[in-house]
Formats: sequence, C-alpha cells, structure tokens
Amino acid sequence: QVQLVESGGGLVQAGGSLRLSCAGSGLSAYHMGWFRQDPGKGREFVAAITWSGRSTYYTDSVKGRFAISRDNAKNTLYLQMNSLKPEDTAVYYCAAGCVDSDPRTYDYWGQGTQVTVSS
Repeated sequence: QVQLVESGGGLVQAGGSLRLSCAGSGLSAYHMGWFRQDPGKGREFVAAITWSGRSTYYTDSVKGRFAISRDNAKNTLYLQMNSLKPEDTAVYYCAAGCVDSDPRTYDYWGQGTQVTVSS
C-alpha cells in the first residue's frame, strides 16, 4: 500500500510557475504519473515517469512548459509547471503504478492539490 500526499498547489497569475510535490513511502518502486481534473470532467493525463526516472512522457498541451521528475531517495515526485495558463487550472493528482495515460491503470492516488491560474 502506498499513501500519496500532494502539496505545492495555489493561486498564480498567468505566466507564473508552481512546483507540485508528491510524497509517499515506497513510491520509489513505482512508475508515477500526474493527472488533473476540472469539475464535471474526466481525469486528464498530464505527465508520467518511469521508476528509474530515465523516461518521461507528457500530454501535448504541457510539453515544453511542464517537467516531471523524481527523487527516489526522498520518495518524492515533482511537477515543475512554468508559463502557466488559465486552462491549466484544475485539481492535480499524483498516481502510482504505471506509465500510461489511462488513469485506470494506476493503483494508488493522492488526494489532489488545487492549482488556479488567473488571467
């Protein structure tokens, strides 16, 4: 069982940056992903990283602006978000288990952290 806790969300102006963190014991053994969700919409894939950190994957809308990384010694996953846009506003979730854009393939989820980007 892996318990994941996200942090780092908040309110930022368009063009600004935030770094999300996701901590969890045992996280280092899993491939990890970040997803986001707007009210009334499905959970959208943002980025994923293999357990080693050697391979990363992004949805097209965040390529060149977001960077996923991990520190296995600290059992922590990160999402650096730059050049934020209002359409990035959502609750962001980290997930453990797979490297896939389908949220159904992940086994463990955090509680989410709100990111709000004002125009």
